[in-house]
Amino acid sequence: MSTPAELGYRMPAEWERHAGTWLTWPRSAGLSFRDKYETVSLVYSGLIRHLVQVEEVNISVWDAEMEAGVRNLLTKHEVPLDRVHFHHFPAYEPCCRDHGPIFLARTHHGKREQAIVDWEYNAWGTKHLSYDLDNAIPRQIAQLRQRPLFSPGIVLEGGAIEVNGRGALLTTEACLLNSNRNPHLSQREIAQYLRDFLGVTQIIWLGEGIVGDEADGHIDELAHFVNPTTIVTVVEENPDDANYQLLRDNLRRIRTARDQHDRYFRVVELPMPGFVEH
Repeated sequence: MSTPAELGYRMPAEWERHAGTWLTWPRSAGLSFRDKYETVSLVYSGLIRHLVQVEEVNISVWDAEMEAGVRNLLTKHEVPLDRVHFHHFPAYEPCCRDHGPIFLARTHHGKREQAIVDWEYNAWGTKHLSYDLDNAIPRQIAQLRQRPLFSPGIVLEGGAIEVNGRGALLTTEACLLNSNRNPHLSQREIAQYLRDFLGVTQIIWLGEGIVGDEADGHIDELAHFVNPTTIVTVVEENPDDANYQLLRDNLRRIRTARDQHDRYFRVVELPMPGFVEH
């Protein structure tokens, strides 16, 4: 079968025009926000209040009972529901960026078309015991939207990759080469999967992730494309901090990286925030 890249698909950048956002609503019994469900629900409500001003919001919920509770909560916080759509796609944890679908796009015969990549999800290296429902979300969305579905068969979370929409991709060795993801694959083989299924041509490998990151070094905590030619990345100014050297190494890699046209990126540094203990 032809790969998405061979068919002209690519993963768009986050700032490109899109029709809506997919979220997975947290569960009070979930592990991600232990004893913080009320606080996190308020954050979700505020986020959705902003999103519905400009686009559709699709929310995966466990069942009709959870849907009713979320509807009541959003209404209580004055969130208009005319652009909010609920789907009974149960998931154990709310990290839709990680377990949800990666949408691809192409222009074919003058029309913009979408497809979905269904990477395998194993709860960040089986850190949680139950993740089969989360792993099923991309397939359910592809069926709902009637979009072509590509299944590479390897583990990859959405938070592990960043793209500029023009052919460049950022990721980390700490996450993608971790033995709890795809121990049977080499770095070269994983890179080929990224090229084949995301339509990228240039892969920029950073090293370690932030100390204590449960996701083993997700790129979305380290560096981010803000336009096709600019990368924002965090740095630590305190030489005694555990993150100092590893972030210096990542900064060096970013500054020497080239884009899909063999050009250097503009690099913007942000200070690493201080430690916050809950």
